[in-house]
Amino acid sequence: MTAPAASAAPPVAILTGPTGTGKTDFALRLAEKFPIEIVSVDSAQVYRGLDIGSAKPSAEIRARVPHHLVDLVEPTQSYSAGQFVRDCIHAIDDIESRGRLPLLVGGTMLYLRALVGGIAALPEGSPEVRARLDAEAAEQGWPALHARLAIVDPAAAARIHPNDAQRIQRALEVHATTGARISELQRRTAPALARNFFVVALLPADRARLHAALEQRFSQMMQAGLLEEVRHLYRRGDLSAEFPAIRAVGYRQLWAHLAGSYPLDTAVTRAIAATRQLAKRQMTWLRSMTNIRTLDPYDAQSFVGIRESLDGVFGRP
Repeated sequence: MTAPAASAAPPVAILTGPTGTGKTDFALRLAEKFPIEIVSVDSAQVYRGLDIGSAKPSAEIRARVPHHLVDLVEPTQSYSAGQFVRDCIHAIDDIESRGRLPLLVGGTMLYLRALVGGIAALPEGSPEVRARLDAEAAEQGWPALHARLAIVDPAAAARIHPNDAQRIQRALEVHATTGARISELQRRTAPALARNFFVVALLPADRARLHAALEQRFSQMMQAGLLEEVRHLYRRGDLSAEFPAIRAVGYRQLWAHLAGSYPLDTAVTRAIAATRQLAKRQMTWLRSMTNIRTLDPYDAQSFVGIRESLDGVFGRP
């Protein structure tokens, strides 16, 4: 994946892939070989207090290997792809100014696409329109609103999952406030950073193995105290299910359990299913990208392949 009009600066290295494929572990191993600092590309890790469910690196790990774009905002705040792009470019400049090497690590594809492909000039959000759409979704379900989106903006609906509440809401909000299709506005973009990007994507060939790993991973998160973490957020009193932070996979389902919507075992089952759906969407997005190198995270030689690739990117023979 290459951005046009790139400068003579070296490529920016990106390690991505679906959730649960060990991206952080690979990155930490790479930090033993290269003087890198990690720039998180994760829409949940930007929020303070979302630690276990976002697989946020521990304070000890971050002390050993510097991480950027972690714990940026409170969960009561929104954090957009535009903010990510600005913060990411600042982090890259800061890291390189100190003679270090930035490595972007994470699986939030919206952020990656915004960084590489640019961001459309979209209108400000409308709390009134969002509240109305949330109320309609609570009554009809997000698939029904997705069907409405398919009428007003077929191109947007074609690439948005019927249960992707945040993106459905944003597309309908843009149409309601401007009369324009978000798909048309998004085509009017320019790269945010005039650099080449070297992208390595961890794509497992064995889908069943990934599903088993995701189930085990969520079980480990529960054992580590994820329910207690969500309960703490729930008891704060200044959050609700409508906040983007609480819509994160895992948090959304456990929040609904705490609100009395369904028992804990149902919440766990739904969270695991949502995690699998997320991984599927991430892999679909990655397979649509060009000029990226894909490696199987379950192949013992994958780390060697990543390391050898980065030798060239980072200018080491």
